[in-house]
Amino acid sequence: MQQSTIKIDVTLDKDRIPQRISWNADGSSAQEPQEAKAMMVSFWDGKEKSALRIDLWTKEMMVDEMGDFYYQTLMTMAEAYNRATHQKELVDDLKNFAKVFYQKSREALEK
Repeated sequence: MQQSTIKIDVTLDKDRIPQRISWNADGSSAQEPQEAKAMMVSFWDGKEKSALRIDLWTKEMMVDEMGDFYYQTLMTMAEAYNRATHQKELVDDLKNFAKVFYQKSREALEK
């Protein structure tokens, strides 16, 4: 059986706010750790039937970038849900929600 490791490093400031996020993974084409302004990691605990999450972002993450990040994450979640369940109607609902969310996030920036 093959095993892969994903390593995430988070540097915190004196107030424990993420200042820097970097990651690397076995088998990645990148030789050096990759920088990120934000991250979301979710795990499903089958025994407890609950999701465990880590959501972090640095001070440099701008509001418009957060809107883009959430939009792309929602669209990716829809695609993963499609691959897992083949429930097209629910997948389309999630994608439509993501599009409306993105539009509203853009409009909020203009105010």
